[in-house]
Amino acid sequence: MATREKVTNSVERYRKKAGMTQEELGEAVDVTRQTIISIEKGNYVPSVLLALKISRYFKVPLEEAFQYEA
Repeated sequence: MATREKVTNSVERYRKKAGMTQEELGEAVDVTRQTIISIEKGNYVPSVLLALKISRYFKVPLEEAFQYEA
């Protein structure tokens, strides 16, 4: 039986809590607004570097911003 692996995230929750737009977060971590949209929708799993930048920006542990589900 195959296990479906997946990465979920809390980026939208942290972004809204900070009162930021997707554009502002994109600028802060050096990606486009479209990339932030894709991450928030779960259509794109960011690189480790980008995930670290986002979690560091919000001052939360990586495991709180991104969750691995097996």
